[in-house]
Amino acid sequence: MAEQPYAIEMRGITKTFGSVVANKDVNLTLKKGEILALLGENGSGKTTLMNMLSGIYAPDKGEILVDGEPAVIASPEDAKRLGIGMVHQHFKLVDVFSAADNIWMGKSGAGFSLGRDRYQEVADTAKRFGFDLDPRKKVESMAVSEKQTLEIIKVLYYGAKVIILDEPTAVLTVQEIEKLFGVLRRMKEDGHSIIIITHKLNEVLDVSDRVAILRKGEYIGTVDTASTNEQELTEYMVGRKVDLNIDRPVVEKTRPLLEIRDLTILNDEGATAIDHVNFYIRGGEILGVAGIAGCGQRELCEAIAGLRPIQSGQMIHKGDNIVGLSPKAILDKGISMSFIPEDRLGMGLAPSLSITDNMLLKNYGDSKGPLVDRKLGRADAEHVIEELGVVTPSTETPVRLLSGGNVQKVLLGREIKAGPNVLITAYPVRGLDINSSYAIYHILNQQKQDGVGILFVGEDLDVMLALCDKIMVLCHGRMMGVVHAHKTSKEELGLMMTGALDLSNKYEDKPAGIARDTNIVPDQPEDEGKEA
Repeated sequence: MAEQPYAIEMRGITKTFGSVVANKDVNLTLKKGEILALLGENGSGKTTLMNMLSGIYAPDKGEILVDGEPAVIASPEDAKRLGIGMVHQHFKLVDVFSAADNIWMGKSGAGFSLGRDRYQEVADTAKRFGFDLDPRKKVESMAVSEKQTLEIIKVLYYGAKVIILDEPTAVLTVQEIEKLFGVLRRMKEDGHSIIIITHKLNEVLDVSDRVAILRKGEYIGTVDTASTNEQELTEYMVGRKVDLNIDRPVVEKTRPLLEIRDLTILNDEGATAIDHVNFYIRGGEILGVAGIAGCGQRELCEAIAGLRPIQSGQMIHKGDNIVGLSPKAILDKGISMSFIPEDRLGMGLAPSLSITDNMLLKNYGDSKGPLVDRKLGRADAEHVIEELGVVTPSTETPVRLLSGGNVQKVLLGREIKAGPNVLITAYPVRGLDINSSYAIYHILNQQKQDGVGILFVGEDLDVMLALCDKIMVLCHGRMMGVVHAHKTSKEELGLMMTGALDLSNKYEDKPAGIARDTNIVPDQPEDEGKEA
């Protein structure tokens, strides 16, 4: 009996952008009715390869077979006609349209008249695969998970049998990820073939049948998921052994460096982003902040760093309220604060300036004369490059030409060089490959051991549980509680993130010096027998 042809076969695919080789002679196969994970470090060519399959790019060399037949995919329309649909990491939706209209407007020959049956048709497609979606709901009112559901239903509505998902779990809670994976398994049972691009190894092992690995644009191989593990997959990706353990060193913690009391902050639209939140940042401790994207994390970080006005509340250091003080006045009181924002090139660094000049941005005001001492800046740049292993042609390279991981190392290195005692960092490893991510975790732990108090806003709950000492959970700007990382679980955190579980009043006793009406996890003996 002849073997069934692959749903997709990519042979010898090569794609270049100028002198950069994004994909080199890549071979990839996708079986009918399987979930294939596409794995690789940043810049390994995963998304570029899938953009060629979905018709956004055309390969310079090689051929693509669909159901065993050679196919020309010169546009997304060609891909749709061949039954291939891609759900991009950044959604392609019109906010003011309803779910059904976002789908309907791509229908061939739809014209200006809207089909009366479109709501029912979309509802039927959603119901068939177990999705929960209101076809009349406008995109602007949807949560992130609903928008992603809409994108998947859109490709299914147009009859796609091959579905490509690019980093589909980046902004979902644990419960939403489990629900998505359940839907993917149902789609697989229905005969669909699915490619999922992700950098989360635990998800690869959970949902896929096979794993294809790319390294620096080249195809390394494909393995059966059942016969591999995280360590082996990491070695395939990186090309050498990598220690996947995140340390949580036990540090003798100091008194709170900064107490946040009854803090209320508005967002850019004037709505409440942070609603009467209380917590403290203590030296020698990493306090994680977990929450669904847009729950006030950015506004909280910016307010503590002095970049956003505070509507009400206090920030107490040694009994003094520092709200409203200038950064210099705060420094004079003994608080040296560093902020590593999520927008590292927009807010953290000046992209067109060299590494040297970006180093000088932190302390150019300390210059004794009218001219800035670039020798000092260059020395600082050389120190950061050597200490953190920044890959760069020279200290004079503009930071916009560096990879994401190296940009983050430059930013982190500059802020740490300032010798902070409070470090605020938002999504420090977002979009970074596994090598760069573990380098950042190591740097943060070094700062913790040096007595720095760290506020760590993250999105990977596995990492937060391994790295942080305590985790504060936000839901729509309200604090759902602060829990010890080694005494909670992803499931509990997920429930708190969605507001289904409120532990804000679980702990009644407060450390001395903290206002009695605040919701703060108390210091309790750790498993090692040391005080928290």
